[in-house]
Amino acid sequence: MIPFTSLRDLKISFGPFNSFSQSRWKKPVVTAQVRLETRTRDLKLDKLITHLNKLKTVLKIQQLISHRKQGPFVSLQLMSRWRNIVGLNVGMGIFLHKYPHVFEVFKHPIRKNICCRLSTRFRDLIDEEKRVMKEYESELVRRIKKLLMMSKTGTLHAHALRLISRELGLPENFWDSILGKYSLDFRLTDLEIVELVARDESLTVSEVEKWREKEYTEKWLSEFETRYAFPINFPTGFKMEIGYREKLKNWQRLPYLKPYERREGMRVRTCGGVERFEKRAVGIIHELLSLTVEKMVEVDKLAHFRKDFAIQVNVRELLLKHPGIFYVSTKGSTQTVFLREAYSKGCLVETNPVYIARRKMLDLVLLGRRNARRMFHQEERIEEGHSLVSTADGDGSRDGTDWVIPTLEGCDTDNEDPLNSLDEISNSKEEFHGYCESGSCKTY
Repeated sequence: MIPFTSLRDLKISFGPFNSFSQSRWKKPVVTAQVRLETRTRDLKLDKLITHLNKLKTVLKIQQLISHRKQGPFVSLQLMSRWRNIVGLNVGMGIFLHKYPHVFEVFKHPIRKNICCRLSTRFRDLIDEEKRVMKEYESELVRRIKKLLMMSKTGTLHAHALRLISRELGLPENFWDSILGKYSLDFRLTDLEIVELVARDESLTVSEVEKWREKEYTEKWLSEFETRYAFPINFPTGFKMEIGYREKLKNWQRLPYLKPYERREGMRVRTCGGVERFEKRAVGIIHELLSLTVEKMVEVDKLAHFRKDFAIQVNVRELLLKHPGIFYVSTKGSTQTVFLREAYSKGCLVETNPVYIARRKMLDLVLLGRRNARRMFHQEERIEEGHSLVSTADGDGSRDGTDWVIPTLEGCDTDNEDPLNSLDEISNSKEEFHGYCESGSCKTY
């Protein structure tokens, strides 16, 4: 008999006395990663995110250019160092070459180096967005109030507001232009916490409650079916599992604590307590997305509101659990959640002025190099129509701008630039436009 040292060495073979022994079958765990990989994709929203990522890169370059104090243009040699800051996987010259309607590349008449500036059309759209934000200041105040009213303590951390300031349509200096200006509505405590001075009960109606009222009055649905329901819009090709329709119907009827309701205690371990707690979190995220300009926000930014909104669940798993209400796109470096009911065929159903201004920017970026030759020809005709020869006054004096003529005539566009070739950046004639109007050229 061969002795064994442990039970691991003992191998039991199946025989007539143990042939009916079975191993326990474990149900596979459905995690957030599994839901993310097996979700039904919305190709139109994914394509929209891809386009918006291009606009985001252009806006990053625009911010870097605007922060330059030496002038409204930057040398291409300096911009090449911004490649890692912006997050480009191609050269800066190649990227600028793709968007001639956004960036104007020209040769400096004095330094003879290649410079870049924003086009007039794109700068006008940026000014339009800022003007619209200023005109709809009362709407921005209302959005911040509603966010503070959803908070458990009526306060929000400042860094959370900064993270979604663009999504809410807030200006860059909203800390002073809005929070500091409306001191009767907001109070700043500890320099990093925004507090609501007084609740406004007229703002306690959420967007989903307005939808329920519309469904109840216009479509004559029963109050029992619509009282706690959410609009459901599944993506094309979504397949329901067995029993999913019945579960969704029961979940739609489940009562929950609404985003603006106040209640001291909330028992999670009671009958249906977990489902009600999750449905409350769905209602809060739904209302937050409704307050944004484009009805979308990055998933990582939502995590910064968990403590203030008392959301004690996995946000990403909750979003993926309700594909008829939210859609999570993985295009780009981050995950972005959309409010499905707000979009139709990749476009926002109910537009707003800020969205329209940003959509114009996106259209200009997506124009690419189309109509670029026509644009350059129009600019050349405009330049030919402007005479640069100075006129003498009656006493024979001159206005002092005639020195610009030999400077512009000395610009040789055929010379090679520091980045291998000017043709690499643009195929059109590069000239210096309008930077010597005051009689002295700015330097970078």
